[in-house]
Amino acid sequence: MKIICVGRNYVDHAKELNNDIPTEPVIFMKPKGALLLPTKALYYPEFTHDLHYECEVVVKIESNGKFIQEKFAHKYYGHVTLGIDFTARDVQREQQKNGLPWEIAKAFDGSAAVGTLAPITAETNVNNLAFELKKNGVTVQEGHTRNMIFTVDKIIAYVSRFFTLNIGDYIFTGTPAGVGPVIGGDKLEGYLQGNKVLEAEVK
Repeated sequence: MKIICVGRNYVDHAKELNNDIPTEPVIFMKPKGALLLPTKALYYPEFTHDLHYECEVVVKIESNGKFIQEKFAHKYYGHVTLGIDFTARDVQREQQKNGLPWEIAKAFDGSAAVGTLAPITAETNVNNLAFELKKNGVTVQEGHTRNMIFTVDKIIAYVSRFFTLNIGDYIFTGTPAGVGPVIGGDKLEGYLQGNKVLEAEVK
């Protein structure tokens, strides 16, 4: 399986990092080893001094597909949850400054926390989901999928032009404004539509 991530998918987040607003989805990937299971803690990586959280809605791919049309994209995922894209911000900035890829800042072991999956039903509208992230009990991020620049279905159609989507893949759909640092001892909780679906601890 692979973890496909979308960058700069909320206008306010792009602005807070002084990035241009994209006209097509900005895609990067994390390997299987990046997956942080709910029972595991993230140990603060030794190569960064500025580790950030980025909370986002995640869908799980449940059918294999390539060159998927946007109107059929909803048939390829059936569960939704929240995830945290942990980012070594200082490493990312240095890589960007030098015009280099920044996988080492985004794709390291444990950098993709994924919460408990909830089935998508006929009543679920993935384009109308509210979510928030709490750090040590205090809300630090709030977002709504209606504010995404590119919808889930548009992301799937775009990504599948380049990569075959496989059963078990995760798609991280982008983070809203409010990203920030974590330190050892921080506890993060993600709420989707008011329900807690994600817990992550940094040690």
